[in-house]
Amino acid sequence: MNKKTLILSGMGLNCERETAYACEKSGANQVEILHTLRFLEGAVSLKDYDFIVFIGGFLDGDYLGSARVGVNRFKYGAPNSLGLKEQLIEFADEGKLMLGVCNGFQLLVKLGFLPDESQAFTGQLISLTQNQKGIFEDRWVHVKINPNNRNVFTKGIEQMYLPVRHGEGRIVVTDKALQKDLVAKNQIAMFYADKSGEPTDWYPDNPNGSWNNIAGISNTKGNIMGMMPHPEAYNHYTNHPHWTRMTFSEEDGEGLLLFKNAYRYLNQR
Repeated sequence: MNKKTLILSGMGLNCERETAYACEKSGANQVEILHTLRFLEGAVSLKDYDFIVFIGGFLDGDYLGSARVGVNRFKYGAPNSLGLKEQLIEFADEGKLMLGVCNGFQLLVKLGFLPDESQAFTGQLISLTQNQKGIFEDRWVHVKINPNNRNVFTKGIEQMYLPVRHGEGRIVVTDKALQKDLVAKNQIAMFYADKSGEPTDWYPDNPNGSWNNIAGISNTKGNIMGMMPHPEAYNHYTNHPHWTRMTFSEEDGEGLLLFKNAYRYLNQR
């Protein structure tokens, strides 16, 4: 059975309760919410966890750019002396799960865990920057799941309807060879799509202008995924913006599908 799930909070992050609820509703045995500074002080060991969720919000107020201050704290602060860098790298190498949502996605990208975890703490291959329209987007979007992507979280899912709320969600990949690599290796986990489920670059279906309409990516092994839409924010059918005008077949919101897949995987390890 899975051990514990760790959710890092504080420093402007604001989705810890919804995320913990989503985990608990989806099969988690034990969920711990821990302030980021306590984590960086070495309050826990990652050896005790199988799943870590980097949540959304505005880490350090997004000063210097989304998650940039937080990344510097991870890279140059306490982890140097406490072995947390090594713990995070070992955590990923062992096939344990990492999920970054919105600000957490930005953090994983800038730490180097996505799209290639071998670059963790040494390089950054892609970026997430200001939305093409230059405004904060708070809306619901359709996403098309890439059936050829091997990540744990989206297994068996074809399409989802989820909320986004971000100002810096545009994925930028400037290296042409890397662009081809991401497509060839099927690391694109999900695309922004229209109502019919077709990937699109039309605004507002694609709310930020991401390259190749990408809403989320994974590493090649499939145990690390980052996404801009918020699955934890659609944990109950009443979260849906049209819930009073629609009929739903079950109480759970679509976002829980990702977490249920995570715990199904962990329980089978």
